[in-house]
Amino acid sequence: MKPQEKLFAYGVERLTFGELCALLIRTGRRGKSALQIGEELTPLIHKNKNNITPDIFNGVRGIGKAKISAICAALELGHRLYGNKNTNLIVSPKDVWLLMRDEVQKKKEYFIVFYLNTRNQIIQKEIISIGSLNTSIAHPREVFEPAVRHHAGQIILSHNHPSGDSTPSSEDIETTKRLVKAGEILGIEVVDHVVVTREEFVSMKEKKLM
Repeated sequence: MKPQEKLFAYGVERLTFGELCALLIRTGRRGKSALQIGEELTPLIHKNKNNITPDIFNGVRGIGKAKISAICAALELGHRLYGNKNTNLIVSPKDVWLLMRDEVQKKKEYFIVFYLNTRNQIIQKEIISIGSLNTSIAHPREVFEPAVRHHAGQIILSHNHPSGDSTPSSEDIETTKRLVKAGEILGIEVVDHVVVTREEFVSMKEKKLM
């Protein structure tokens, strides 16, 4: 589904960063679609998000002054509208689902941990593993080492189900309970584990599975 079709079918919040960029630049170049260029722009914009200037796009083939102007203008509009609001706050499982909008597009499972302070603000989002979730991949050491490093008071776990079925598996439940126990020992609360797909999400806390 093309980005424009996806926007009208599911809403703009369901688009990935690359798809949003593709809508801004509209066309690609020989051998590369607008979406592919949009995905190429994604890490560049994230890296320079605090200082977006036209010259950071100089090395990207296929975008000229008109496309660069559109990107800079869109980012500045967003900054002026929401720059003073706390957009890194998680208060519900839906917030996690929206923050996982890129991962739900993946064909493999991405196990993500959100590291939060005591006010539910995101300190860091990290990819812990890529592949099927099990107790050997999601080892407490890999999950909690960044929490200690970032002085996080609590964490939220999340991973995608490429199958489209958001029902937590027995492995999901077993792994989550193991991490909850490890968190209790370390004094770091595991607030929730949210399983996400493109269309839906399940909070394991709300389902009393952790």
